[in-house]
Amino acid sequence: MSLVRAAFVIAAKDLRIEARTREITLVTTFFAVLVVVLSSLSFYLDRNLAVRIAPGVLWVSVAFAGLLAVLRSWGREREHDAMRGLLLSPIPRGAIFFGKAIGNLLFLTVVELVLVPLVAVFFHLELDHLGTLALLLALGTFGFVAAGTLFGALGVRSNARDLSLSVVIFPLITPALLGGVVATRELFAGAPWVEIAGWVQILAAFDLVFFGAGWLLFDALLSD
Repeated sequence: MSLVRAAFVIAAKDLRIEARTREITLVTTFFAVLVVVLSSLSFYLDRNLAVRIAPGVLWVSVAFAGLLAVLRSWGREREHDAMRGLLLSPIPRGAIFFGKAIGNLLFLTVVELVLVPLVAVFFHLELDHLGTLALLLALGTFGFVAAGTLFGALGVRSNARDLSLSVVIFPLITPALLGGVVATRELFAGAPWVEIAGWVQILAAFDLVFFGAGWLLFDALLSD
């Protein structure tokens, strides 16, 4: 079976499980919404301050929701030793990484479709550049999913998987988070595209690095 076909088979398997249980999307969406609501009640003072605070609230919500999604996604493979079945199946190891990454990306996309309007409502924002915001979120989410999926696999065989992934993942995604927050802040402040393009390039480079690392290193990370 080819790499692409096997990746979509694994992603489809995760989506079928999620369609029956709705466990990941409901939990992560509720958590992210709670972060937005509490942050708006705590920090909102006026419109000018909201423009500076809202990007951080949005990206922190996405990051923590993404962490929950990745942990639960790999947790399913840990239950009943399902990961061993994947490793013994006649598919490329890289397909497991890409398949899980596709599933996690779709889970986070659902969360973001709820979060963006919610942040706009609670922080009284006008989403005049929705296309650019979607591009920033897509690039940031790609990078986070790639890093989280790659190192989340390490926790499948670890008893301290939640702690180990949290310790590893947040330092790794710091460049993407900083780039996403600054670019989104500039966007909400009305900055022209030329001031945002540099951050877009940084996010794209981050994505390429971690998707490439996932393809090259996933097999080695799972080897005994």
